[in-house]
Amino acid sequence: MLASSAPPSLLFLPLLLLLPPPSLPADVVTSDPSVRWVEIEGAPLAHLLLDWDSGVLYVGGVDHLYQLTSDLEVVSHVRTGPHLDSPDCLPPIVAQDCPSATQTHNHNKLLLLEAGQGAESGSLIICGSLYQGICDKRSLSNISQLIYQTSNPVDTQYVAANDPRVSTVAVVITTENKQEGGGAGGILRLMLVGRGYTSKGPGDIPPITTRRLYPVVPPRRAFSQEEELGKLVVGSYSEYNNHFVKAITHDKHAYFLFSRRDMWHKKEYRTYASRLCVSDRSFYSYVEVPLLCRGGYNLAQGAWLGNHSGEPALFVVMAAGQASTPVATSRSALCVYKMADLDAMLRRAQEVCYTEGGRGSSGQEEAYIEYAVSSKCLKLPKVSLTDYPCGGEHTPNPIASAVPLPATPTYTSDTQLTAVTTATEAGHTIAFLGDRTGKLHKLSKVPVSSCERQTDCQSCLTIRDPYCGWCVLEGRCSRKHECQRHTEPNHWLWSFEPTNQCVTVQSLQPANQSRDEPTQVETHRNTKKRIYKMKIMMMMMMMMVMMMMMMMMMMLMMMMMMLMVLLLCSRCLSCVDSVWRCNWCPLDQLCTHNHSCPNQHIIFNQRVRTAVCPSSQKHKDLKKQKHVYLHKSSFACVMSDFIGLYSCLSPPVQLYDCSAGQSDCSQCRAVPEEYGCVWCPGSPAPSCVYNQSCSSAPADTCPPPQITQVLPVSGPLEGGVLVTITGSNLGMRYQDVVGGVTVAGVQCEPQPEGYQISTRVVCELQPSGKQRKGPVLVSVGNSLPGRSTQDFTYQVRPWSRGLWVESPCFDVNDTQLVCQTGSSNHTGDVMIRVFFGKAERIVPDVAFRYLDDPVITDATPSESFYAGGRIVMVTGRNLDVVQQPIIAVWVEPLEVQRVKRRKRLALLTAKQQLVSERCSVESSSQMTCPTPSVSPEVKVKGVWFQLDNVRVHYETIKVPETVVPVGCITSVTVSCGVPQGQDLTRAMTRQEVRARLGDQECEVKTLDNTHLYCEPPETQPMSEDDGNELPALKVLMGNLEVDLGLVQYDSDSLLSPVPLAAQIGLGAGAAVIILSVLVIILMYRRKSKQALRDYKKVLLQLETLEINVGDQCRKEFTDLMTEMMDLSSDVGGPGLPLLDYRTYAERVFFPGQQVAPLSRQLDLPDSRRQTVEQGLQQLNNLLNNRLFLTRFIHTLEAQQGFSQRDRGYVASLLTMALHDKLEYFTEVMKTLLQDLVQQYVAKNPKLMLRRTETVVEKMLTNWMSICLYSFLKDVAGEPLYMLYRAIKYQVDKGPVDVVTGKAKRTLNDSHLLREDIDYSSMTLTVLVKNGVEVQPCPVKVLDTDTITQVKDKILDQVYRGAPFSQRPSADSLDLEWRSGQAGHLTLSDDDVTAVVQGRWKRLNTLQHYKVPDGATVALIPRSQSSGGVNQVFQTGEKTPMLEGEEEEGLRLWHLVKSSEDPEIPKHRKSSMRERERAKAIPEIYLTRLLSMKGTLQKFVDDVFVAILSTKRPPPIAVRFFFDFLDDMAEKHGIDDPETVHIWKTNSLPLRFWVNILKNPQFVLDVQVTDSIDAVLSVIAQTFIDSCTTSEHKVGRDSPVNKLLYAREIPRYKQLVERYYSDIHSAASGCYQEMNSTLTELSGSFASEMNSLVALHELYKYINKYYDQIIMSLEEDSSGQKMQLAYRLQQVAALVENKVTDL
Repeated sequence: MLASSAPPSLLFLPLLLLLPPPSLPADVVTSDPSVRWVEIEGAPLAHLLLDWDSGVLYVGGVDHLYQLTSDLEVVSHVRTGPHLDSPDCLPPIVAQDCPSATQTHNHNKLLLLEAGQGAESGSLIICGSLYQGICDKRSLSNISQLIYQTSNPVDTQYVAANDPRVSTVAVVITTENKQEGGGAGGILRLMLVGRGYTSKGPGDIPPITTRRLYPVVPPRRAFSQEEELGKLVVGSYSEYNNHFVKAITHDKHAYFLFSRRDMWHKKEYRTYASRLCVSDRSFYSYVEVPLLCRGGYNLAQGAWLGNHSGEPALFVVMAAGQASTPVATSRSALCVYKMADLDAMLRRAQEVCYTEGGRGSSGQEEAYIEYAVSSKCLKLPKVSLTDYPCGGEHTPNPIASAVPLPATPTYTSDTQLTAVTTATEAGHTIAFLGDRTGKLHKLSKVPVSSCERQTDCQSCLTIRDPYCGWCVLEGRCSRKHECQRHTEPNHWLWSFEPTNQCVTVQSLQPANQSRDEPTQVETHRNTKKRIYKMKIMMMMMMMMVMMMMMMMMMMLMMMMMMLMVLLLCSRCLSCVDSVWRCNWCPLDQLCTHNHSCPNQHIIFNQRVRTAVCPSSQKHKDLKKQKHVYLHKSSFACVMSDFIGLYSCLSPPVQLYDCSAGQSDCSQCRAVPEEYGCVWCPGSPAPSCVYNQSCSSAPADTCPPPQITQVLPVSGPLEGGVLVTITGSNLGMRYQDVVGGVTVAGVQCEPQPEGYQISTRVVCELQPSGKQRKGPVLVSVGNSLPGRSTQDFTYQVRPWSRGLWVESPCFDVNDTQLVCQTGSSNHTGDVMIRVFFGKAERIVPDVAFRYLDDPVITDATPSESFYAGGRIVMVTGRNLDVVQQPIIAVWVEPLEVQRVKRRKRLALLTAKQQLVSERCSVESSSQMTCPTPSVSPEVKVKGVWFQLDNVRVHYETIKVPETVVPVGCITSVTVSCGVPQGQDLTRAMTRQEVRARLGDQECEVKTLDNTHLYCEPPETQPMSEDDGNELPALKVLMGNLEVDLGLVQYDSDSLLSPVPLAAQIGLGAGAAVIILSVLVIILMYRRKSKQALRDYKKVLLQLETLEINVGDQCRKEFTDLMTEMMDLSSDVGGPGLPLLDYRTYAERVFFPGQQVAPLSRQLDLPDSRRQTVEQGLQQLNNLLNNRLFLTRFIHTLEAQQGFSQRDRGYVASLLTMALHDKLEYFTEVMKTLLQDLVQQYVAKNPKLMLRRTETVVEKMLTNWMSICLYSFLKDVAGEPLYMLYRAIKYQVDKGPVDVVTGKAKRTLNDSHLLREDIDYSSMTLTVLVKNGVEVQPCPVKVLDTDTITQVKDKILDQVYRGAPFSQRPSADSLDLEWRSGQAGHLTLSDDDVTAVVQGRWKRLNTLQHYKVPDGATVALIPRSQSSGGVNQVFQTGEKTPMLEGEEEEGLRLWHLVKSSEDPEIPKHRKSSMRERERAKAIPEIYLTRLLSMKGTLQKFVDDVFVAILSTKRPPPIAVRFFFDFLDDMAEKHGIDDPETVHIWKTNSLPLRFWVNILKNPQFVLDVQVTDSIDAVLSVIAQTFIDSCTTSEHKVGRDSPVNKLLYAREIPRYKQLVERYYSDIHSAASGCYQEMNSTLTELSGSFASEMNSLVALHELYKYINKYYDQIIMSLEEDSSGQKMQLAYRLQQVAALVENKVTDL
């Protein structure tokens, strides 16, 4: 057992089962007869079930089931395995049909008790892991007897998980059976089952299901999951893989405890508690809440429903998860959650989701719909939860709380805790915890405690057993309920309480004490002084008194060894003569410990003073004697119920004395007549005597009343105040004075409650109507009235008593009164009304105003030192209305903290203290409060601000780490003039410390924990102490003042002068040094001037270059924007040339192919068409089998002849064939990607998806293309087209070499035209035929353009905004130059006029034909009989060449000749340095790149932002796939964020967006030329660099392309990181939305796919690798069961008429 420092209400034990030590034998009995062991098989044991009614224990393990008695004797044993089974096969298992079946162990998954119903006996429910988790019922009396077992289960009877590693929990519930004819009295017994997800076997079993137990009427089956019984529907079984820990029932609800991944928020693994109404069969009431165990413990390992502090609570052992995985580490803890708190959180989640749309009052999300179902939180009426506590068809479900239920670990361990159970003993909850190291191969039954073995108090308390304690009165060690007086304090001392001690008493004060008197008894022990408070109750019978005395004697002999007897005093003599200090009350006949009696007269104990009890000698003398004394033959008598009456017990006579207490006539005559008392007016003075003792005639009437005092003597005219009249003969009863009292002539009403016989009258003053003055008169009967000597005055002024203004007043005098205002429930002006008696006065023209209560919003600092005086700055509102602001501190002595809780109250009452300080209000929003001084010997229990009647506790303002006051400045010393100390900054800042040196301040510069530095005055200050000349250094910290001693300044006269020789030497040395420095400065200045001139020259060149580049960029950008503005009207409408989906898919799926399968038809003879199509349809069915498809792909990839091109082609064919089933296609792709991840994790995970080397990688490219088509169409298409047009416009403005593809305006240095080309811009007038009308159209061209380039520019202008595919090609048209009426000249790139120089032939340009600016041209259809060589090459070809000329040995050139000439001899080639210099880009050419980059910058930014924008929701496919990659990383333990970043980059930017950026013709109907492609390549590379995680470093040797965007790439990187981060942090749960999107895409574009052609192309690969595919299918056991090879052979027979072994 392990003792803990936790509160005594909760204790811990670290073992669930007490295990035998290894040294004990393995058989039954150990050396200890009280400990028994039994050895059983079946390790590891899974479940232990105790039948509380019979005491039978049931144990379930691996392949074994046991029934044990309460003494651990084996009653019955059943073997449940191993048996032939496979998780891939459905029962019954036949070896021929299930090749994968082997002898498999049966792990016990469920062991439950089902109670009987009526005559039906109960049963034991057993579920194992075999046969897909089916269940049996066995007899409770003999488990070898089967009650129910199925040999041929259906799929609805699979209950438990078929994997031993997957958890299963269940609970049996009973509800009314109204639907099946049972009526209201019918019983329906169900089993709620929670099980995790298994990858093998049936995969459609929900996490929580309901199973039928009773009644089972055919055709219903036991344990079946029926349609009308509820289940937890989820969107994806694999994503919501709940690990169940416990299932319980409590208060008409069923609860499940499980851990799973949070799919909605951070995707971390968390523990959840869910709840269902027992009566809810549809799961409308399902709600769950996350459980937070502080300290990072997030995975539940075990749970138990017990009691904590008398309330139901859920005890959960938690373990810390390993990173973001469901793997538990050894670090674990116990957390306790009260069921009331859990239910409150669950109800709150329901209420928020029912009525507030899932959001709380602050707008934050508090509840949501989980498990990816199509439901959402609503805003129903507020009473919805009250009306439908268990939900309904209209309420949202399943609900999950976004707010966790927190708990602080009660116990932590470094060993993984796996189980917990609790017990309640002596009012304390004891938790038993099982850890991972416990061995469960053997069971043991060990008594938890053996209290009776301990024979004395010390040994009983030493064993620290939570079940034991010392029973004080009985003198034995026992359990609490076995001690007779355990309910009384200190009668049972708990062994587990560390502060309990056996008491040995040395002295006892007082030694005797009344049992009725609560008192403090001081017991002095050897160690310390303890004070106990005891109260002893009265005993009604003497025998009970004697028994109590004997028991108390026994207690004192055993516990205190000292006599303390409590005695009941009885008669007067025995009372006052006893040694127990009892006193006698004769009027009350009471013997008491009190020193006063209820009716005044008392006879004290003889130990206090001489005691005389009344007694008699003879019965006949009793009436004549007033004082009777006791002797041997007399009898004692006691005083009766009125003064002077005594009753004697034997003989039965009464003694009485009339004079006792009767001081006047009225009192005497008030004595009852039977006692014969009369008022005797005889001598020596009138008195009250017995009627036979009066020597004269008794008085018939009493003298007039006599008034001795009247209070008060003045009152208001309205009356209403009480007047007290004291005196004698004021009547014998209250009725005598009714109507007989007047005050100043005004009637005064006597009050019955204030009347005392003869001595006092209290009356209420009545209104007088005017001022008057007079005596008080009291009349009794017919006697003369009594008259007071004091006069009573009715007056107008306020009276001196009883004044109040909404509350009592004080300090009242004739001129003023001070009143404390009461509270008000509203603000505003009120009148001041003064009440005294029935009088009311209103203060005229004065209104009292109630304002809002003062509010404190902040108070800093939050800590102080014990000495106090630290200023707390308080801020708030309405502080200036406070008259007495106070900061108060409640403290408690430290010794009180060490006193037991039950005995602390007395000390708290006596020793708690309150210290306070007055605050100073600075303004309405600020006040300052010095902290009070407290002793270090106390503990601060609370701090508050008392603002008149408003109390503001400090913890309501803020929760500081340290509450005022803490800390102290322990010491301060001075070392080398710097004050030193400890804890100087513990509760102090530099600004608050003051230091004084004499009569001046020493400015504090620095303050740390040990040093204080202050800057003293320049001159020594004066001393403040007349007794010392030197000033003292004092440090002031609040009320703390530390005197550090005297300070003396050093004098300059004390310094010794420098010798003369030294002065001369120093001067000479200084002169030499100065001379040397001057020489060096002159030389340096000359050099620096030269460098400065060179620097200014370079700077001027750079500034000039920058100005030129800037001007050029501005001009180019202005021209471009003008062009783009004209273009923008075309974009977004019909002018945006987007490709249709079929063409888009064809270009993406099959890039570079002339005739893609999408455009082909199935070429088959009519005689075979129907048969082949039937075979292809069967092949399509095979492809829809996941096992066949994955086997097919893996088999193809394993073949050496299956090239990378084939992999991409097959992937695209599969995409076409399965395009109508994109959900299935996605699941297959995920499966293949999981296999791919497994491969790369074993090698280098960062290389995954970098290239398209597998079928699945091309499938991923196609999948992204399908899913992002709408995003391209709606979002990214327009900025991409604008970028393309901007590039084309800029490139066409400068010369472009049509042979090499190099251009003057480009971003690519390898495609930069470096030579200076003389060119000029021209405007041609193009005649365009519009119907029958010919219109001129101006077109800008360059005189260096070839004829084909001119035709392309004309076509761009004429067909502006039209798709490229819808305009004529330049090859089909000729350019005709027209001049005048008859001047028509057809221009071409090459004709007889072409210039030939050696082996070089130049293409014709407008400059060659000398076409002037403004010339008129026209495009005409090409003439087939054109003379000469009229070959026109198309732009867009990578290297345009004229094949005919090449054959003739001539080389073509346009603007520059190619530098690569193999004919140049070696001795004429440039040296390496010259060649490097030739390759270098001069500044003027670099400016071309910069100019182009600056001009296009806006358009590049627009494209990147459109792709990576976080302002709009990312495409659902991107979110879905990124979530999948995150899951894969967590599943394989990859916690490197760079790896996941690379995966995402390779799957989306690198695989899709870069392809689109480099090839806009995949999306747009445009032509991409060489020069445009070169620019797009640089932009695409910039996009790739922006998506990498490595730092973008550039240097002198970096490529120019990287240098161009070196400044922009970090900005783009931030875009990418924010894009990835937002997707990661966004709520997941997009599975259902993704499925809906895929379904929509399947229906939208399925008709565009030519699936038969795709299937026929796929069959060619099947035919090529037919034998390998058949062999692979036959090797798979599941494939054999599904007969996949046979079905493929059928396909082959139909498609190819192949002869097979069918």
